[in-house]
Amino acid sequence: MELFIVLVLVAMVVYVFATIQIYMFLQKRNLTKANFLLINFYIFHYVDVYKRVTKEETGKIGSMYYTWLISVNFALACFLIYVLF
Repeated sequence: MELFIVLVLVAMVVYVFATIQIYMFLQKRNLTKANFLLINFYIFHYVDVYKRVTKEETGKIGSMYYTWLISVNFALACFLIYVLF
């Protein structure tokens, strides 16, 4: 069971890293105005804007979108397995 706790923590670290990278990407392009401390309240909006902007600029979705999405889902799945078993 300790393995699931470690996996959840690693996924959470990756989530935080991806979230900060998406926020910084949008900050460089002046597409966000929120305070850094409120980033988790606006993350779904930021991810949507990031996905749209990278698709427009490069023709494909940016890698931080997939990193963020996988880390969130992986952490949630590991947490649910830990709680259920």
